[in-house]
Amino acid sequence: MTLLVLRRLAQTVIVLLGVTVATFFIMHSAPGHPLQANPELRLDPTAVERWLELRDLDQPLPAQYVSWVSRMLRGDFGNSLIYNRPVVELIAERLPATLLLTVSSFLLALASAVVCGIYAAIRQGSLLDRLVGAVSLLGISMPGFWLGMLFIMVFSYRLAWLPGVGMRTPGAEGLLDLAAHMIMPVTVLAVAGFAHYVRYVRGAVLEILEQDFVRAARARGLTQKQILFRHILPNAAVPIVTVAALSIPMLFTGALVAENVFSWPGLGRWIITSTLARDYPVIMTVNMYTAMLVALANFLADVLYMVIDPRLRLNH
Repeated sequence: MTLLVLRRLAQTVIVLLGVTVATFFIMHSAPGHPLQANPELRLDPTAVERWLELRDLDQPLPAQYVSWVSRMLRGDFGNSLIYNRPVVELIAERLPATLLLTVSSFLLALASAVVCGIYAAIRQGSLLDRLVGAVSLLGISMPGFWLGMLFIMVFSYRLAWLPGVGMRTPGAEGLLDLAAHMIMPVTVLAVAGFAHYVRYVRGAVLEILEQDFVRAARARGLTQKQILFRHILPNAAVPIVTVAALSIPMLFTGALVAENVFSWPGLGRWIITSTLARDYPVIMTVNMYTAMLVALANFLADVLYMVIDPRLRLNH
């Protein structure tokens, strides 16, 4: 177990180092600089050179990379080139809105997918199974931005039941107003998540149902409920844990499309704006955090595998 942890930590460090190198040099391979990303700016060349010099953007790329990594290791992720404020502060301001949206949709999608996937597998070929398959296919096929705009058109403009954009109504306060603004974006994200998760859950349960130990449990006279909780769920948990763990980075970065469609003031809209503006510190910090979350999610998944299935502990 200890050797596994050490090996995984070493792999994580190598992967994170590779992510920083790839992100940094790919980002800087595009011609120009952040000031040229906005065609409306007409600055004097001397002012541009001074601006680049103050932010060390006139240095060779290897020197810029080493400088950034050294600052990052000290916990300094730099200032946004656009907002001229620490990137960590900007993330902290927008992260709660993103987590509120993404965590709510993640829990809704995963819970509904586990319930529907299990019962669809148990009742394979039934009307419920076909309905779950149809909803899953539609959820995978429909683009999120199209579904979001459809929701706005129907429920906001035509029926006027729900607010179409934003997180709060100007001048309004309270949880009811916030909940009304959350319904459509959370639903859009949950539909996409459900369509993705339910296929894994149904496939995992179907595979377990075909095993000999399930037939033996039925032969011993165990009820369907006992078989489900004693045999099916513990053995089907590994692929479910995989899907859930790999969704953790999305909770940080947010849903870029949904946040832009519904004008949700979270990380998603800010990341797109910063990317278009070539805000290097923001891009590097977001990529670094995302890479760390992916590595952490994989590590947690490996640990949960060994907790759920003792046989995996023996292999390590």
